[in-house]
Amino acid sequence: MGPAGLNRGTSGNVSVRSGDGFYITPTGMRYEQLVADDIPLMALDGSHQGRRKPSSEWRFHRDLYAARPEVGAVLHAHSPFAVSLACLRRDIPAFHYMIARFGGDSIRCADYAIFGSAELSTAAMSAMQQRKACLLANHGLLVAGRDLDEALALAVELEELCEQYWRACQLGQPVLLSADEMAAVLQKFASYGQQ
Repeated sequence: MGPAGLNRGTSGNVSVRSGDGFYITPTGMRYEQLVADDIPLMALDGSHQGRRKPSSEWRFHRDLYAARPEVGAVLHAHSPFAVSLACLRRDIPAFHYMIARFGGDSIRCADYAIFGSAELSTAAMSAMQQRKACLLANHGLLVAGRDLDEALALAVELEELCEQYWRACQLGQPVLLSADEMAAVLQKFASYGQQ
């Protein structure tokens, strides 16, 4: 996540499903210093095993795994352009067809709630309905993928779209694709990247 420009220092977090629970990065540790024993294993009831405390954001990871069996990995980042748009509390509309990669005709911005709270998880779950990503107001981005590779790819793609939208807005109001145009793209994306 660091080399991809998604995070600096100890911000953000990532998790991967494991059986009935999930492994998640610990709170307050730099990623380049982590070893396998630093990664706590969490159960869906919020309990954890391991020598480190889990990320304070464990709730939206847990809630995504509990509600969506297709999700195998979750990534949250404080990337620059996603944070910029999240601080404006803007949804990202259908300015580019690649918005469809995330499951709809927009990327929603979840309502603000303090980090680590049940209220933030509730807001994130609402914004993630039928989506693989959302922005978190005044905070950052959140993506859910089938595995760690897809979660990272989605986060990189979302940050790129945030940058493109931000840049387009500097020149004026981007021209949006119509509902029919996005419906056609969504239909094509139904089999995108499948083996």
